[in-house]
Amino acid sequence: MPEIGLFDAMYSARALRRLKPDPVPQEIITRILDAAVRAPSAGNAQNWVFVVVRDAEQRRRLGVIYRKASDIASEVYKARGCPPHMSDEQYRRFLTSGAYLWDHMGDAPILLVPCLRDRPPPPRETLPPSVQAIYAGELAYEQRIRGASIYPAVQNIILACRAFGLGTVITTNHIRCEDEVKDLLHLPSDVSTYALMPIGYPQGKFGPLARRPVAEVAYADRWGAAWPT
Repeated sequence: MPEIGLFDAMYSARALRRLKPDPVPQEIITRILDAAVRAPSAGNAQNWVFVVVRDAEQRRRLGVIYRKASDIASEVYKARGCPPHMSDEQYRRFLTSGAYLWDHMGDAPILLVPCLRDRPPPPRETLPPSVQAIYAGELAYEQRIRGASIYPAVQNIILACRAFGLGTVITTNHIRCEDEVKDLLHLPSDVSTYALMPIGYPQGKFGPLARRPVAEVAYADRWGAAWPT
């Protein structure tokens, strides 16, 4: 097992989109997946599935779908404009770094697709009247918490990749073309994808992450009450 401190990994696991084509040993990918399934899931259901795409033609075809989905994303980004937490130059760099991956997703030696089996809510008529009255709210609740059963595993993947010296990044553009992805990967109808993660040895280096300070994003006891520094 590689030796790296947990906080060292969290503080240096940059989004690395430029990856070498060198193959990644299967035993390392297995260890990374084993780290992923240490994550929590709702009710400990562990209803996750991880599709590891290594075949060159499958990667190419998935890359084509990702490019198509990213063209849609590009129009959305343009319409939104520069977000308030970024300067114009930072936003330009963000778009440039993303554009590279749009064209080279299929070049990564590993494309990992974390998926989740859908858990439909019980039919309304099977619930007690008190819950039937708020059924719409229950559906909204189910929708909001769904990612809580897969994204902790995704974070474990990011940290495990960092421990093995592998670069990765979480992307979601492909969900705009979910049906095409599911068809390519032969996913059952009750399985949805939640990320597409290129994995490989990085061309760049790991390094410190630029983040807003805690004092800007944390409140004490109630919204707007300054967090002590």
